[in-house]
Amino acid sequence: MKKLFTSESVTEGHPDKLCDAISDNILDAFLAKDPNSRVGAEVVAGKSYVFITGEIRSTAKDIDIEQIARDTIKEIGYDRADIDIDYKTCTIIVNVSSQSPDIAIGVDKSLEEKEGSSIVSEGAGDQGMMFGFACTETDNYMPMPINFAHRLTKRLTDVRKDGTIPYLRPDGKGQVTIEYKDGKPFRVDTIVLSAQHNSDIELEQVRKDLKEEVILKVIPNELLDEDTHYYINPTGRFVIGGPLGDSGLTGRKIIVDTYGGYARHGGGAFSGKDPTKVDRSASYMARHIAKNVVANGYADKCEIQLSYAIGVAKPVSILCDTFNTNKIPEDEIIKKILNKFDLTPRGIINYLDLQRPIYKQTTNYGHFGKEGLPWEKIVEL
Repeated sequence: MKKLFTSESVTEGHPDKLCDAISDNILDAFLAKDPNSRVGAEVVAGKSYVFITGEIRSTAKDIDIEQIARDTIKEIGYDRADIDIDYKTCTIIVNVSSQSPDIAIGVDKSLEEKEGSSIVSEGAGDQGMMFGFACTETDNYMPMPINFAHRLTKRLTDVRKDGTIPYLRPDGKGQVTIEYKDGKPFRVDTIVLSAQHNSDIELEQVRKDLKEEVILKVIPNELLDEDTHYYINPTGRFVIGGPLGDSGLTGRKIIVDTYGGYARHGGGAFSGKDPTKVDRSASYMARHIAKNVVANGYADKCEIQLSYAIGVAKPVSILCDTFNTNKIPEDEIIKKILNKFDLTPRGIINYLDLQRPIYKQTTNYGHFGKEGLPWEKIVEL
């Protein structure tokens, strides 16, 4: 049976990703000086303004949040207020408060510990459910649509920064539609690629360069055919971009950050949150578990759900769904997971070593499927 599935990705210059990057750089700056920092940093960007808010509790001193924001905007490449935003002249407003004591009291010591249990852990920073996913479609155990979408937008940024296509600006996005046959990826049906550019370049040049230097450098030729559809800068012009073209907000690209819609999502965003927030740490752990279920040969596809109650250390529930691809019973997989991993917030933080300034590398082109991140390591399960 034929089926089409589509996923999107965006460049680091997309206004939402600009906000995510500022949030994660703030988090890294605090963790570098105080690994126990509690950070929930949120950013809004629009027309020459960047507004930074949230809650932070830390012993770290002399963290210049405004300068972190300006340095982030500069690194991305935004320096023109007339068409996007200028790191030198934009107005940055910092309005950050301390973590609520009502939240801190539940996070600092779990309900189990308060009631005399032997479990010594922080409580979960919030209630919620988190999902992790893995499959055998690609070498990095990610679904093929989101994997190619990320590679396109990463390439789009690379050719801008290395001068291969010098007229590009930071904003951009991509989308890939994969045709599946009998549940397996078969061909690329459609590619959408939109890139911000200087005003003095012709559309046909943009389309030619993006196809030759981005699409054909990323997508294997055997997956393309005469019926593949290409939509490159389909509006015909993309000069105004970044926060001038559209507002940005931390945490608005949660599907881009995860599995491109291929797997379920609990709704919690990642960027700007320290690892006591299970929205982030438990999602990373769920990916680690799902990837290792597949990598160890127990299933060809696996989705893990973890759920937590605020202030409680142990998960309320854990679910393993292998979509009938399992080689051993799912209840046996659950037993292996529970025997292998401590799924309390402290257990996850310690196992993945999350109280380090590692989050800048997660911000763009997905939090999963990248080599070198602790939740991507393969272990014996």
